Amino acid sequence: MIEHIDSALVNWSRAQFALTALYHWLFVPLTLGITFIIAFMETLYVKTGDPEWKKITKFWMTLFGINFAIGVATGIILEFEFGTNWSNYSWFVGDIFGAPLAIEGIMAFFMESTFIAVMFFGWNKVSKKFHLLSTWLVAIGSNLSALWILVANGWMQNPVGMHFNLDTARNEMLDFWEVLFSPIAINKFLHTITSSYVLASIFVIGVSAWYLLKGRELLLAKRSIIIASIFGLLSSLFLIYTGDGSAYQVAQKQPMKLAAMEGLYEGSEGAGLILFGMPTPGKQINDGKDDYVFKFEIPKLLSVLGYRNADAFVPGVKDIVEGGFEYEDVNGETQLAISALEKIEKGKLAISALSEYKKAKEVKNIGLLEESLKIFRENFKFFGYGFLNDPNSIIPNVPITFYSFHLMVGLGFYFIFLFIAVIILIFREKLIEKKWLLRILVFTIPLAFIASLSGWVVAEVGRQPWTIQDLLPTVASVSQIDASAVQITFWLFTVVFTVLLIGELKIMFKQIKIGPNEGGH
Repeated sequence: MIEHIDSALVNWSRAQFALTALYHWLFVPLTLGITFIIAFMETLYVKTGDPEWKKITKFWMTLFGINFAIGVATGIILEFEFGTNWSNYSWFVGDIFGAPLAIEGIMAFFMESTFIAVMFFGWNKVSKKFHLLSTWLVAIGSNLSALWILVANGWMQNPVGMHFNLDTARNEMLDFWEVLFSPIAINKFLHTITSSYVLASIFVIGVSAWYLLKGRELLLAKRSIIIASIFGLLSSLFLIYTGDGSAYQVAQKQPMKLAAMEGLYEGSEGAGLILFGMPTPGKQINDGKDDYVFKFEIPKLLSVLGYRNADAFVPGVKDIVEGGFEYEDVNGETQLAISALEKIEKGKLAISALSEYKKAKEVKNIGLLEESLKIFRENFKFFGYGFLNDPNSIIPNVPITFYSFHLMVGLGFYFIFLFIAVIILIFREKLIEKKWLLRILVFTIPLAFIASLSGWVVAEVGRQPWTIQDLLPTVASVSQIDASAVQITFWLFTVVFTVLLIGELKIMFKQIKIGPNEGGH
């Protein structure tokens, strides 16, 4: 199906998509979370009639608007890249992947865009209750946008509810509800939006802490910190729950990603969870080196998280490449894992059978058609492996995945302790005295963005080499275009996105310095 693979084209296409996605994700989580914080604040305004709550609501709404505008621009470019750089992928699964994106555009985006106008320009033009309703619908609409996009991404991690049409060589949706309610999609959605709530809470707390340090807008800062710290703590606790669900689903559906997340090369029963450690640089399977330079782990916890059994066997990178370990299939029956080399051979059989099927259909050879159809169906499970040649190519970048995962988790627990400390001190009216803590809160804002981006690095780098798990590798997903064209647009996007980011930061900083009193409200 793919006559020639240009490694430069693949690498530059991946780099461009990663660049666009990471820049886009600098804006999305703040939008998802701060809209609910704004809705809580306006609800208090409507209930109490206190004009201070209106002032607070308008201030954070202004910062949300600045962030939202830039986020939309990067998101549009991201979706266009599926057609320009990843046309083979779009052809292969467009009937499935396109459906959630279309719903996102029609339902969530229009809902969000319609009521955002009322939210910004409807003050004193519509009733308080209708304006409040519009604010809540903007919050719900932005999160519905995330739902459909994350359903599409979840399907890529675990393709379900579909079948392969041999006549068109495309995957087609069979069960929309199976795609929507896939456990991986649900966990990914809940975990992602909850992490966004944590990020937005830290942003609000950090900006408010800056005001406390400057001795400005004290009432706004204190009230904002109360709302954001409670919302952030509750979101953090739920984040632990969704993180546990995500780890379980990864263990069941993407064991190589789990092995990379833990830097686990040699599998074991009763595997421990690494709290912190350092994987051996340059480690390869069967090189005789230890997995880690050093590590500190909680015994048996990885087996519990991944398989709900303290003594369960957790396969490592070597085990998944070489096979030979036992696992339970979807029917609960014990199976022996086959090696990556065997999967590659079966995948090539599937690709060859697809070619034979098309030839048999053209010449109307019923016997050959039925035989090739049988071979294809028996081996379709490993279809994507047929595009690979090296068994070790199924191993993702272990160091990047490991460090990103542990940085995300470590920062997540740091945020929990921070929320608890802030809640205690703000209610005791002692937070303003802790200048050192206020400075920490300000500098925690970029850490929240780092944690959020790290989560996406784990999700996407950890599943390489796959665009669609086991069905389509990245090397077979790219458009057949000149690598230099992608390289040029990569640098062009780098400049444009960086200028947009700098511009947004300058506008944001200026608005924060102006404060709520003179911002044109």
